[in-house]
Amino acid sequence: MRRAPDAEHPFAPYGLPDVPGTDAFWSRAGAPASVPDGEGWRTLFLWRGSPASVLFESRPERVPLRRWADTDCWYAEVALPTRLRATYWFLSGGQAYADPLNPAGVGGDRSVAATPDCPPQPYWPPVGPDDVLPLPRTRIRWTGGRLGGRRTVRVQPVGGGGPVVLLLDGDDWLHLHPATTAFEAAFAAGAMPPVTLMFLPAGDREAEFACRPELWEAVRDELLPLVKEAGVPADPDRLVVAGQSLGGLSALYAALRFPELVTRVACQSGAFWWVPGAADGPDPLGGEVGGTVAALLREGADLSGLRIAFDVGEHERRMLPHCALVEELCGKAGAAVRVSRSPSGHDRAGWRHALLQDVAWTLGAP
Repeated sequence: MRRAPDAEHPFAPYGLPDVPGTDAFWSRAGAPASVPDGEGWRTLFLWRGSPASVLFESRPERVPLRRWADTDCWYAEVALPTRLRATYWFLSGGQAYADPLNPAGVGGDRSVAATPDCPPQPYWPPVGPDDVLPLPRTRIRWTGGRLGGRRTVRVQPVGGGGPVVLLLDGDDWLHLHPATTAFEAAFAAGAMPPVTLMFLPAGDREAEFACRPELWEAVRDELLPLVKEAGVPADPDRLVVAGQSLGGLSALYAALRFPELVTRVACQSGAFWWVPGAADGPDPLGGEVGGTVAALLREGADLSGLRIAFDVGEHERRMLPHCALVEELCGKAGAAVRVSRSPSGHDRAGWRHALLQDVAWTLGAP
């Protein structure tokens, strides 16, 4: 039997005064709602039907949902800090699902929640589970060479084309977060100069994005000539490399070791804890601050020709010392450095917050 209307049910503070599980209740239900809770927020996640858990991209633990009485209403109240934008999904019956109540989706099975104090993310459209994202028409088949195998690199001029923006983990920016649409919208608003986007899918991320030269030799000697042959409007001599996590590590490594190739870097949450073998240890972030990249910077690199924009999530507590040291060393080595902090954890929802503004800055935007 369903409970009668009850002022003590937990949903009223979130703007849901109706009897839980009724049609009136579900007609009001929407994206996760938050109420103040001490110095942070208490956020309600709702799921209708079967047992489920909610998972977050930047948190290792899953949060099981509780059922309200004998209704079809499953819920969790999750403590979140101030200024947090997070990717999440529901897991039910072994299957991942986007939140059907939340229009702010990414990919087919992810959603984005934001606390009320988060700044907006202009230019990034919501992506529902049934939406088909537009793909660039130009496809470059890249086979063999130093990296071996075969991969498809998509290329898209924005605003008529311009400097090449090489997006590492390119499939994420094609199929989860619609970077083409976002860059086009930013250009139309005057927030982005003309660019040519190049989406590089990852093969073996840990091997390719470690501090090794093979990837960047292949980009220089194989991929960029293929772009020229494709006839796409592009200026590969002005190359921006945008990378996140291990991709951010690789982007900065490329600027240090291949300065004639990479003079502009947009780095979000760079994995500057990395040293050989660290990822296999019990505490990858517990080693020497700044890792291999800091050691390379201390060798006396001259970065006077480099523009690099750094961003890391405000809530990536253990990442912050590694990133802060590398940011400082790059500035001391002569690079033009921009530092920002996004309202997120180690999460693509935060990386996209920084991506547009960081790329634009490396190309001279204020």
